[in-house]
Amino acid sequence: MEELEKDIVVFTDEENNEIELEVVDYFDYDGEEYAVMIDPATEDEEEQDLFVFKIEIDGEYENFVPADEDKMDALSQLVEARLDCDKENCEGCSGCNIE
Repeated sequence: MEELEKDIVVFTDEENNEIELEVVDYFDYDGEEYAVMIDPATEDEEEQDLFVFKIEIDGEYENFVPADEDKMDALSQLVEARLDCDKENCEGCSGCNIE
């Protein structure tokens, strides 16, 4: 089985430390594109924190900015549905919008 290349984004915090996050999903919501990311260094899937970023296009660059707080409840529910959905064995749409 061929291993796919991981989509890693590197951020720099206020103290100039680099933080690597792995993109695990992209989706559209309310006319905007979002990315779901995890810390690839966390080995236990049960302990994984999920991060949702809005993607803003600036010319040929993608900027990942924190999602708006007022949309986080809806985004969290959508992300949970998408991650719980088994595309191959889906028996009906629960709102995950997987294509």
